[in-house]
Formats: sequence, structure tokens, C-alpha cells
Amino acid sequence: MDFPNRSRYGDSSYGSSYGSPHGPSYGPPYASSAGTGVSLGLLLLRLMLGLIMMGHGTQKLFGWFDGPGLDGTAKFFTLSGYPAGKAMAVVAGLSETLGGAGLFLGLLTPLAAAAVLGTMINALGVTWGAFFLPQGVEFTLLIAVGATALALTGPGDYAVDRFLPVLRTNRLAYGVAAIALAVVAGAVFLLIRD
Repeated sequence: MDFPNRSRYGDSSYGSSYGSPHGPSYGPPYASSAGTGVSLGLLLLRLMLGLIMMGHGTQKLFGWFDGPGLDGTAKFFTLSGYPAGKAMAVVAGLSETLGGAGLFLGLLTPLAAAAVLGTMINALGVTWGAFFLPQGVEFTLLIAVGATALALTGPGDYAVDRFLPVLRTNRLAYGVAAIALAVVAGAVFLLIRD
């Protein structure tokens, strides 16, 4: 049964009874403007997180944007106690680049968010200490929470996932599974450090 006052983002009658003596209005203008606003907000979040992560990943992989490249990133991973520094640099660079691209496009959003979250869990594990920048973890934590939020909410209406039958509608179970995958993978990589 379809309830006309419920959008995919919750109860569309929220706040819509203003000026109506007969209670909530169930008309489509409020429901579609709420859905549009949420989708535009998710689009902005996805685009920004995606660009940031693609930039960081390409710094690691190719040395773009004054990045260290694979060799410099491999040295960092080795100094941070990870075995096989070069392999870890490739894993981190690909996770950030491909995860960022997936978030940017809204493509396989739960998996893209998991790639970003898993990388951020490791970044937090290695750099935990002060909270505020320039030495703190506030930026890394913000990226991790943003990726987690996108895994749970889905990409919104303006995303490639809308054309994939399995991901056309967001399922909370996909987001929770993606977060669990990221936490387990992130923890495994942290545990193999010296």
C-alpha cells in the first residue's frame, strides 16, 4: 500500500500543515521539494567528498597535486609500521581514488563509502592524537563521518545508482553492510601494523 504523505525520506507532512485549518497537506509540492532538497544536499556532500578523496588518492598513486607518489607514500606506510609499504600505498591510493570517484558519481555508493571509510579508519589509527588541525584528526574524522552518512542515506536522486536496478532505491541493509565491511577491513589493516 502506498501512503501519499510519505516520501522515501520520511513523512512529507512534516511542517506542511502551516496555514491549513484541516491538518497536514498531502499534496505533491511539499513531498517533491523535500525530496529535491535532500537529494541536492546529498549531491553536494558526494561531490565534495568525492573530489577530496580523488585528489588524495591521485597524490598517493601519481604524485599529482604536489603529492608524494607511490614511493613517498610507501615510505610513509613503512615508517608507520605497515608491512609491504608499496602494496599498502597502492591499496590506499586506489581506495581513495576509486572510492572518491564512486561517491562523486553516486556509483555503487555503499561500496564507495566503505572504501573511503576503511581508509579513514586507518588514517585515524595512525594519526590519532590532537583533535584540531594542523596536526589533529578533525578533517579525517569529518571525511569518515561523511562517508558513513552517505552509506546509510544512499546517494540521493542525482546519482548513477538510480539507473542500477539493485541500487535504485536505497536499502539501509546495504549501508550497514558496507560500514561493517569498512570497519572489519580497516581493523585488519591496523592489526597487521608492527
